[in-house]
Amino acid sequence: MKNFLVKTIANAGALAVAVWLLDKITLTGDSTAKKVWTLILVALVFGLVNFLVKPIVKVLTFPLFLLTLGLFTLIVNALMLLLTSWLADKLDLSFHVEGFWTAVLGGLIISIVSWALHIVLPDED
Repeated sequence: MKNFLVKTIANAGALAVAVWLLDKITLTGDSTAKKVWTLILVALVFGLVNFLVKPIVKVLTFPLFLLTLGLFTLIVNALMLLLTSWLADKLDLSFHVEGFWTAVLGGLIISIVSWALHIVLPDED
């Protein structure tokens, strides 16, 4: 359970950095508390998308991973971020990613920040 909580906090932090750095990734809300709550919910959705959908996409696109020596990961991360944005819209969460190239850059930022946070935060069960 602790590992799940740490991963969710790391995802929320990484998403917050992407929102802060990129103008076309937006998170709206009346107050800071509402924004933090929305960010945590979006991090949960992002975690679910990465847990359920990403492995299937990786298996189906394995030849592209080999052909591009792993760079196709950037595209898959962007697609997962766009799917998270779409699901957030369906769940009435005020998180939106505008455009594919914004999603590529956002996915790269989220990957780097999430990796750094996973190193700093404890992750034992």
